[in-house]
Amino acid sequence: MLHHSSLEIHQREDQGIVILDLHGELEMGNGDVALREFVENLLGQGKRTLILDLAHVSAIDTAGSSVLLFLAQQYQAAGGRLALFKLDPIHAKIYELARLETAIEIYPDELDAVNSFFPDRKLPHYDILDYIDSQKTPNDQT
Repeated sequence: MLHHSSLEIHQREDQGIVILDLHGELEMGNGDVALREFVENLLGQGKRTLILDLAHVSAIDTAGSSVLLFLAQQYQAAGGRLALFKLDPIHAKIYELARLETAIEIYPDELDAVNSFFPDRKLPHYDILDYIDSQKTPNDQT
């Protein structure tokens, strides 16, 4: 576990896939550098499959988004894969607007994210717009 001033990173594994549970803020000068260094260290250890749990990430700014995109590209270049799950609907909308969902795989829950690493498992189709719509409350006007 890494505890940074604004971001805690807890590492675990499921079926050989490294899962990082993130708690806190993924913002410039805070969690972005800590996450990048932690993940680059995993990649250096030969860990080529990674899932990030964003359920407890309270804030993501452009630096945080950029580091997620950078890490996804690093994993792809190394022949690996990086996926995200439990992205807050507000952040999901930003990703959709920036078209980042074409560069980063995003799943609604851990099971779908894990299963995505096993091609023989049937996966439900996941669309970020459907996810955003499913997270809206009746009071939302967007």
